[in-house]
Amino acid sequence: MNVRRGFLLLLIAGLLWLSYGLVEPFLQYFLVAGLLAFVLFPLQQRLESRTGAGIAAFLLILGSFVTLIVPFFVIIALVAEDAAELAQQAGETDVQLTEIEGLIAEYTGQEVDIAEQASSYAQDAAQIALGSVTGVLGAATDVLVGVAIAVFVLFFLLKDGDSLLAWLYTVIPLPDDVRAELTERLEAITWAVLLGHVLVAFVQGAVAGIGLFVTGIPNAAFWTFMMIILALLPIIGAFIIWGPAAVYLVATGEPLFGVALFVYGAIVVSVTDEFLRPVIVDRYASINPSVILVGVVGGLYLVGFMGLFIGPIIAGALKAVVEIFDEHYEEL
Repeated sequence: MNVRRGFLLLLIAGLLWLSYGLVEPFLQYFLVAGLLAFVLFPLQQRLESRTGAGIAAFLLILGSFVTLIVPFFVIIALVAEDAAELAQQAGETDVQLTEIEGLIAEYTGQEVDIAEQASSYAQDAAQIALGSVTGVLGAATDVLVGVAIAVFVLFFLLKDGDSLLAWLYTVIPLPDDVRAELTERLEAITWAVLLGHVLVAFVQGAVAGIGLFVTGIPNAAFWTFMMIILALLPIIGAFIIWGPAAVYLVATGEPLFGVALFVYGAIVVSVTDEFLRPVIVDRYASINPSVILVGVVGGLYLVGFMGLFIGPIIAGALKAVVEIFDEHYEEL
């Protein structure tokens, strides 16, 4: 490597570091814009041939706000309200909890403090799953600036997406066939994560939430949101919420509702996951559950709430890149 190339590489590295510093305060919004652009880009290509690139991008952004963004913030507001109500009611359920603890001690011989354990788990879950979101909601200015940035970035990603992809193809130093295969695999992995895990987790959590609402579980909106988050984790899933909820109903004098919730969860909720996830994932790409688990947990700690979606994509992309490197080693 000569001095000129070394200087340019150092300059590129320095500018990348400074650019990340500019983006980092609103990283969540950039990630939202990037994911929405990926999902909406096929529709953008269809619409722009009829309306033009700018008008198509505007219409898609407007549609996204109506169908995705506004409902999301409404759900977050309901969840936050439920969480606050749950905290206020914590001191009012001592008698019921004592009865449940007595039943557990009677049948298992183990003494447990449900209130203390539940409070600890709820605090941990809220800090991990809702920490970044509630922090943003607490600063209206940051929300407005972040949303404006996300809309601006999304508009130009949709409008100039073809030009951006063409430029990336020219600067990526890979043979055409390797670049095409890598692009295809990364796209398949992204769709597999978004549809096979994120969408299925949302459906599974929502279906389980219906059971909580019907059987009268208190603060069902909050627990439904938590089930959607937990459904992103392989093995753990929504059962960690609806299972104890069924026990709670039985212990508090509602055995019919408790049994009904358990049967509903074991049949309807479980079948939803076992049927939808393999069908959707196998259509795009096969991703080991351990990769999803590492991606979700690591993504949460790395970038906050959006890490639930970005983390598994990053982990899956690493797998794809390593496979491409191994398969085309002699060609590179």
